[in-house]
Amino acid sequence: MPMQRVPWVSLALVLLSYSTLGWLISETRASVSMWLATVVAILLLIVTLTIPWTKITYYFSILLKSNTRSFAVAVVAAFLFFIMIAWFRVFLDTLLIVSATILVKIDFQTAGLRAGLAFLAASIFSLSGLALGALIYKLIYS
Repeated sequence: MPMQRVPWVSLALVLLSYSTLGWLISETRASVSMWLATVVAILLLIVTLTIPWTKITYYFSILLKSNTRSFAVAVVAAFLFFIMIAWFRVFLDTLLIVSATILVKIDFQTAGLRAGLAFLAASIFSLSGLALGALIYKLIYS
């Protein structure tokens, strides 16, 4: 992939949005397990965005196979909607991160980058942004 086709603006947005997440987590003085959970959640988000749509529809069909499962999904969705309203600020931060990640995925797809390389590049920039935010917080407040 030529250097001019790399979506630098999208990657910069991902770096900035994940650095704010790193800053916020550092501000709460989170434990190592919280950092690991955040890294796993970031990687899961990126994996779900790079999985082909046919596999996603397969997993959704498993979730909605019976009435009981459909009811459980509806209850969980209602609970998540309640949390979204109750913690609107957290929801907006999460929406920013997800939107920036989706933008990078779309730009990589438009540029013709393979899914594995798109996952690798998005993961590197996301985790680098997370670490950068934590580092900046430590440098300023330590």
